[in-house]
Amino acid sequence: MKLITRDTDYAIRALCYIMKVSHKVVSSAEMVSKLHIPRPFLRKILQVLNKKGVLKSTKGLGGGFEVSVPPENIFLVDLIEIFQGPLRLNECLLKNMLCPHKKNCCLKKKIDAIERYVISQLRSIRIADLLQTKGGRHGKKKDNQN
Repeated sequence: MKLITRDTDYAIRALCYIMKVSHKVVSSAEMVSKLHIPRPFLRKILQVLNKKGVLKSTKGLGGGFEVSVPPENIFLVDLIEIFQGPLRLNECLLKNMLCPHKKNCCLKKKIDAIERYVISQLRSIRIADLLQTKGGRHGKKKDNQN
């Protein structure tokens, strides 16, 4: 199981790029060139983000994509759920069949606790946070030793 799939990774990279460039509307061709993401994957991801209301698209000459939600309101867990569905670390071997040990399974209880912790941590990460720390340029704090 991957915590972050390729689609989610590409979505994060595209959103961060759109938010970092000085002009508002960014073409998919520019993102393909700068991010080195294959065009078919990027187009699909941008369309999904547009459909979900995270991006706004403009057609025609000078068209492209712009972010329609402030970066502080876009959470990593939301992007994971858009591209991967609900985050689940604990999937019983019996899948949808009723497990007679479900209520008493000590392993399930431990993994459920880990899952709750991971999801709570992911819920605290915003795209705005990634913009500040990516590459250490924006959010790097100076060490004030005297």
